[in-house]
Amino acid sequence: MNWGYKILFVYLTFVAGILFLVYKATNESFDLVETNYYEAELKYQNRIDEHNRTGALSEAVKVTVTDHRLQVKFPKDFEGKVISGAALIYYPADARKDVNIPFTVSDGVVVLELPAANRGMHELKLSWKVEQISYYHEEKLFL
Repeated sequence: MNWGYKILFVYLTFVAGILFLVYKATNESFDLVETNYYEAELKYQNRIDEHNRTGALSEAVKVTVTDHRLQVKFPKDFEGKVISGAALIYYPADARKDVNIPFTVSDGVVVLELPAANRGMHELKLSWKVEQISYYHEEKLFL
């Protein structure tokens, strides 16, 4: 093989490598944390206020995960009151694995079923209302 073929081989290998990188880059999925992030940012002060109200409770929200079940135990401040809200189980790597579960309880304990396919690090974003006052709790979960 003479030097002309070697140059052609190196050039074609380079072009094939660039085309492969372009192909991989166009097929990459980029999920945003929020689809309407600008509106969510404008309302973020409400989230801070809800988080501060949660911190002012007599005890913390207790979250346990066992056998694809998420148990949330609310503080005794809410005994005998109706708690309604939603639990967002956010998976940062793939928006298709996010799970949003609404709930309403009066005994202070919520048990939610988790999909068995979801593995890895998730974030629990728990928001709830009691007597028109809203609260928020966020915690990392390893499923």
